[in-house]
Amino acid sequence: MGVLPLRHLTRSHRLLCLMCGCQEGAGDDIDALLETIEQSNGLTLQSEGCGGSDNRPVLYVEHRNLNPETELKRYFGARAVLGDQRPRQRQRQFHRSTWMTIPKDTWPRFSRPGISMTLLESRDGLQYFTFEHSRDYQQIQFKFLDSVESMDPNNIVVRLHPRYFHLSLINYCVVCVCVSERALYSFECAFHPVCSLTSGTSRLDYLRPENRAFYLAVYKHMMFLERRGCPRTALEYCRLILSLDPDSDPLCMLLLIDFLSLRSREYNFLLRLYQDWEVHRNLSQLPNFAFSVALSHFHLSQEDQTESEERERLKHKADLLLQDALIMFPGVLMPLLDLCTVQPDAAVSSHDFFGPRSPGLCVSDFGFPSCLLHPPRRKQRYQSAPLNIHRHVILSEIKEATSTLPLEVTTQSVMGFDPLPPLDSVVSYTRPESVGASNESTLSLFFRSLLPNFNLQGEPMPQDDLEVAQAGRELNQEVNRLMVAMRDMLANIQFQEPPREDNPDRDEGEWD
Repeated sequence: MGVLPLRHLTRSHRLLCLMCGCQEGAGDDIDALLETIEQSNGLTLQSEGCGGSDNRPVLYVEHRNLNPETELKRYFGARAVLGDQRPRQRQRQFHRSTWMTIPKDTWPRFSRPGISMTLLESRDGLQYFTFEHSRDYQQIQFKFLDSVESMDPNNIVVRLHPRYFHLSLINYCVVCVCVSERALYSFECAFHPVCSLTSGTSRLDYLRPENRAFYLAVYKHMMFLERRGCPRTALEYCRLILSLDPDSDPLCMLLLIDFLSLRSREYNFLLRLYQDWEVHRNLSQLPNFAFSVALSHFHLSQEDQTESEERERLKHKADLLLQDALIMFPGVLMPLLDLCTVQPDAAVSSHDFFGPRSPGLCVSDFGFPSCLLHPPRRKQRYQSAPLNIHRHVILSEIKEATSTLPLEVTTQSVMGFDPLPPLDSVVSYTRPESVGASNESTLSLFFRSLLPNFNLQGEPMPQDDLEVAQAGRELNQEVNRLMVAMRDMLANIQFQEPPREDNPDRDEGEWD
């Protein structure tokens, strides 16, 4: 007779099983016990929709929705996803149970890479955690940074091959999906026992470099899931990232969460997020939310279960929101219609209000009464893009977006394992200075051979004259601009085949 899983037992039965030591699987560790206790207290109850229960936090994460197989089974059925394979018992002596990834049989035996998690403090119902690196891991981190600065990928592989679970290497090698999954597995194995992915009350400070590796690993895994055709699973990871630091939103997930909500048809969740956060985050001032919220109302009005009266109300609300979005962001209309392959009316395409020289948040000359309120908003909230938006654009790898980054971003070195680190980072340990070794790259040495005063790292110039030092810094900026132009030129080079003569009678051995 099979053992009834704990999730099928009542609360009292689960507690009795825990007291008697009859939990599911004899090899479960304390993390699994704590997870079961959370379930028995009703903290991680699962439901079908994103926003099915209003008494839960808006960034509540469901464990089962972190598994892409849950979404694929909903689309294609369990038989199509799993095939004829039978579930096999995990080798618990090698792998522990985790939520974000499922360990594969092909993985080598797991050994802790030298990271751990510490609870810093608890206040106002929130728990603040941080990852920590052991001394051995710090040494590996130093070797990794030396390898990156050498600009030779072979150095990274040779130096870090024994440490396959080194997390900075995993974030650096973004093309390998299986390595990214192992990164998440390593992080989750290092979680503090009271750190919960689902409650929305666990915080990780992005100012700490040790935490940033986890942010980037989850982000890249989320983007892989979205490209794989699992937008609902990607939305769950997006909510997870946003819940770790919702106030500062270091990766600017608010620019992505509405897109994933629309793709996964989670319209109610998007509207609830908009209603809960509009007061203190001014989501209506973001162009993506201005249009996405209107579109969500329209989609809800088209659902079969919506009653006729509610249908008309939602459609009217969608019209008003779309009108306000076009008034506030008129420059979005033409690119949006172009992407949708819609030919606009001549009266619209020729109107100055929607043209390339549109005044942005409009002026009253165009006859819209609500325009009178918008210029002050624009002056206060659209002065310049913050650092988290620049970081989001770099991680998105969208060429059209990265080409619009300001010069102060494109002229600095951007590392894939830590793009645009915060200026006020909280550093727990520092890298020792290399003695007798040069960290300069081949490109830096090349420019130094041409310009003796060139310094890519921006270190103090050897001259004592301040004017000469200032001239050296200006030269450094010009060289950085030249490097950016050279990268763009090399990226756009296209090789064309030489023209071929259409002479079938010509002998192949003839030469001019």
